[in-house]
Amino acid sequence: MDTIGVGIIGSGFIAEMHAQAFERVSGAEVFAAASPTEEHVKEFSQRHNVPMWFTDYRQLLALEEVKVVTLCLPNNLHCKAALDAARAGKHVICEKPLCLSLAEADQMIKACAKAGVKLMYAEELCFAPKYVRMKQLVDEGAVGTVYHVKQSEKHDGPHSAWFWDVARSGGGVTLDMGCHAIEFFRWMLGRPHAVSVYAEMGTYVHADKTRGEDNALIVVNFENGATCLAEESWAKKGGMDDRAEVYGSEGVIYADLLRGNSLLTYSEKGYGYAVEKAGSTKGWSFTMFEELWNYGFPQEMEHFISCVRDNQTPLVTGEDGRAVLEIILAAYESARTGAKVKLPFKTRAKRPIDLWRKSK
Repeated sequence: MDTIGVGIIGSGFIAEMHAQAFERVSGAEVFAAASPTEEHVKEFSQRHNVPMWFTDYRQLLALEEVKVVTLCLPNNLHCKAALDAARAGKHVICEKPLCLSLAEADQMIKACAKAGVKLMYAEELCFAPKYVRMKQLVDEGAVGTVYHVKQSEKHDGPHSAWFWDVARSGGGVTLDMGCHAIEFFRWMLGRPHAVSVYAEMGTYVHADKTRGEDNALIVVNFENGATCLAEESWAKKGGMDDRAEVYGSEGVIYADLLRGNSLLTYSEKGYGYAVEKAGSTKGWSFTMFEELWNYGFPQEMEHFISCVRDNQTPLVTGEDGRAVLEIILAAYESARTGAKVKLPFKTRAKRPIDLWRKSK
């Protein structure tokens, strides 16, 4: 079995997660990394035993050994990097969100199709073991007809400074974490079409850092009659929460992604990845056991490598990423107008935040 070479574009937090995940994937090798800051990419490559590193990702794309690239970049750079990768004939894993506008999404999907390369929208919740089991129960009919799904992810702020800058991130917590919930809903329900969105957003804690929202409630109605609720926050103190609930005509399922796989920990100085991912871990908090596996990152990467090797369609595609982005954009419009927004939703907005902040 030939080893598939992987290139990681980026050297920050999510690149760390991808690198560690690929270390667990048989038949894949991270062959090169690229990031504009030489010190960062050099240290990253040494830490993960990556043979080659560059400060210009186009040099990485020129390597014949690299067949797959994973985009671990600020949101505003996703589209250009994906287009460059497709032109170079590389299969693409794009971290969420897919990009910042529907026009960019269409360009990315078209470019990858034209080049004959695969584009996976990296939604790890579709690979998280607890949520995979929840999906199996739903598909088996264990709770009857599903009429309501809830997903929430909350902590006290993102891990990198660029998230606060809406020119780079394109939005606040809705775009950063609401996209997880929306694809989770679509996947859990069998990907029906969304028919309407209602959202409320505000900046309650971090107005000194960002023009983006740090707390959001998003209600999505689907064509099958299900109503879904996303609760997303960068304003919640006390560490990370990630939970889901499914309500059906014959039962209910609760899943807490972190509790039950964690150690109750008290630390005066804080510790581990959670420091970067979800604010401070000082005081009492939950220490994840096998964090990567519980979030589904190795399973996600192994799945994509199999798709490339066996010429299969990824579980979560670029088209899924576009559908999520459309709902996200409608949510920002709803938060601006205070009204429910119907789908399909068309907009020429270059960033989701522009819809919410347009009149402010």
